[in-house]
Amino acid sequence: MKKILISLIKFYQKFISPVLPSSCRYYPSCSTYAILAIEKYGVIKGSIKAIWRILRCNPFSKGGVDYP
Repeated sequence: MKKILISLIKFYQKFISPVLPSSCRYYPSCSTYAILAIEKYGVIKGSIKAIWRILRCNPFSKGGVDYP
């Protein structure tokens, strides 16, 4: 399951993300953060951390460096 989820995120990074405007306020980007979180914490906890990060990435947040 971990490999499938990471491959879906990498597909997004390669084919969908270049078409969209850059808007992530954090480093690393939200999709890279999701991959790192899933590799470190597993599918369930890593996905929860990634979703929480995506919810925080909005025009009202300061952004900055944020590692899983």
